[in-house]
Amino acid sequence: MKTSLKSFYFLFCLLLVASCSNKESESLKTSNALIHETSPYLLQHAYNPVNWKAWNSETLALAKKENKLLIISVGYSACHWCHVMEEESFENDSIAKIMNENFINIKVDREERPDVDKVYMNAVQLMTGSGGWPLNCIALPDGRPVFGGTYFTKEQWSKVLTRISKLYQENPEKAIQFADNLTKGIQESQLIALNEALPNFTDTEVTAAIAVWKTQLDTTYGGFKGAPKFPMPNSLEFLLRYSHQFKDAVWKQYVENTLIKIAYVGIYDHVAGGFSRYSVDEKWHIPHFEKMLYDNAQLVSLYAKGYLNDKKELYKSVVFETLQFVKETLTTKNGAFYSSLDADSKNKLGKKEEGAFYEWTEAELQLILKDDFELFKIFYNINAYGLWEKNKYVLIRNTSKKAFATAQKMTLTEVDKKVLGWKNLLKVARNKRSYPNLDDKVLTSWNGLMLQGYIDAYKAFGETTHLETAIKNANFLVDHQLRKDGGLYRSFKNGNSTINGYSEDYATVIHAFISLYEVTLDEKWLRTSKDLMAYLFVNFFDENNKMFHFTSKEDENLIARKYEVIDGVIPSSNSMIANSLFKLGHYYADKNYLNISEQMLSNLKKEIKMYPANYSNWLNLMVTFTKPFYEVVLAGKNALELNKKLGNTYTPNILVAGTKEENNTLPLLAYKFNDAKTFIYVCVNGTCKKPQTSITKALASIQK
Repeated sequence: MKTSLKSFYFLFCLLLVASCSNKESESLKTSNALIHETSPYLLQHAYNPVNWKAWNSETLALAKKENKLLIISVGYSACHWCHVMEEESFENDSIAKIMNENFINIKVDREERPDVDKVYMNAVQLMTGSGGWPLNCIALPDGRPVFGGTYFTKEQWSKVLTRISKLYQENPEKAIQFADNLTKGIQESQLIALNEALPNFTDTEVTAAIAVWKTQLDTTYGGFKGAPKFPMPNSLEFLLRYSHQFKDAVWKQYVENTLIKIAYVGIYDHVAGGFSRYSVDEKWHIPHFEKMLYDNAQLVSLYAKGYLNDKKELYKSVVFETLQFVKETLTTKNGAFYSSLDADSKNKLGKKEEGAFYEWTEAELQLILKDDFELFKIFYNINAYGLWEKNKYVLIRNTSKKAFATAQKMTLTEVDKKVLGWKNLLKVARNKRSYPNLDDKVLTSWNGLMLQGYIDAYKAFGETTHLETAIKNANFLVDHQLRKDGGLYRSFKNGNSTINGYSEDYATVIHAFISLYEVTLDEKWLRTSKDLMAYLFVNFFDENNKMFHFTSKEDENLIARKYEVIDGVIPSSNSMIANSLFKLGHYYADKNYLNISEQMLSNLKKEIKMYPANYSNWLNLMVTFTKPFYEVVLAGKNALELNKKLGNTYTPNILVAGTKEENNTLPLLAYKFNDAKTFIYVCVNGTCKKPQTSITKALASIQK
């Protein structure tokens, strides 16, 4: 289907070029309506001469009434190339005139409306074989796409607009024919069939998938081969677990190399902590400078788990510095987390420039660091290796502090002190620059990921403040994003909760609340997870294939209702739900939950085998089924103290339940409490070994 659509698209484009009608349409007498929106991205476009409208039923009805094509332009606040296209095209009066006279123009914040983004991204990928942002689709008045792409120059965009509007006026049947074919392709892509074979998973399937995956990996710089390079934290987290449970030293080394490389180079902010979204080169040197909450959340989790696995101080410093960045920049007074920092900021000439906030010249560094510059220069490669462009540098390391200390005949303590001092000086100097714009909307799903990051940091390092921050955020989600009907809102801005939540919002919050229960042993978080899962079953579940739609049955109908199954930078909502169903099934002895989790994984066996890199979180679930998995129950007055010690170990194949008092509400806890002693039970499917009083002995029985 994809090949035939691309061929049809090529012919359609040729037809556009040949179109030469001079017919003019009447000007649509409307104005830019985005000033009434709350999304920072939409507000960025509120003063364009384009008569932008938001995606809503009124706008779509207007397009049908006027029989005008839709321009659906999708982006997000921190997107550099979105800003470029805005400056070149959407702020241009002549381009705006063409758009206003011939189209109904819709701006979409992909972060607020991922449902719209997914449909039209799917369309562009089917047409062109690739995608990205800004995403620009031209569609029939009913929303069926006929043309699309990503970034266009002003000249390209002008030609596209002129030719396609003329074609629709002169030869609309051609546009309708292509829209019919493309819409069918969108509706058929990623359809999930029920696998009626008896679910069965083996270690061999996992290792075979890993062998396929291996060919795509960069063993020199870490991550995947080629550029641009995305950290893909979920993939690395699975490979960390695989190396641990399959006792594979090669994969352990690969993950370690990747984590070190990412922490050393430019994608990591050495001055203030936190990660950029991706790098444009294969050695992670030059980032695309936007800093997203979801990346930093998942990388905190990854480095915290990496620390539990081998106790590297580098990982600890990455976690603490990143959380400090999140605290200073992305955290609200009520415990919520903002979305992102822009890639662009004003340079010394007052013009917007990508990376202007983060780059350095040698002269600037000499002025700030004075006598320390020569030492700093060696550590952070202010040389040919670290050069970016136009005499600009982005800080990059290529050696450990220990090796640097030896080479410079310093102690490690002296190096630590020097590096901390350098960071403080540069931070003060950098904060005098024009700061990147903040996207201050709060997204439920991304907050769920950051909540998980704080929980994982607490488990690894035992810092009470990390747990307090996690609980404060969880309470925010319950108080503001959980509706009275049991559903979730998607977005929070200016004190208002809006947009019906998507499956990814439920998936991340359920996962994080289960984890919060595991560290606090407070059952309200587990009960809330179960309630949210029940809501998912009523409003998102497809009984025919046992998968979950991305949108609720209560949502408006788009041209296709999608399932999200591919694990990208963020794990897919279905894979997160399936993993949580496994845990909730064990907590509540619910065989239906366990069976559906197993069936969901079975539905994707063929895809996992062929494209394992796209299904890392599904592979995580497969290992849960193929390798021993344990329920660890702590019952007694010292349950929390023992649980804190348990959390400080890397044991990816357990779930935790516990109580400080008599508790029979959870099947796992029934009849296990003892007034005199705190016992640790290691169980499999509810059947427990002899209870222990020592965490060390309990862990030994798991490892054995």
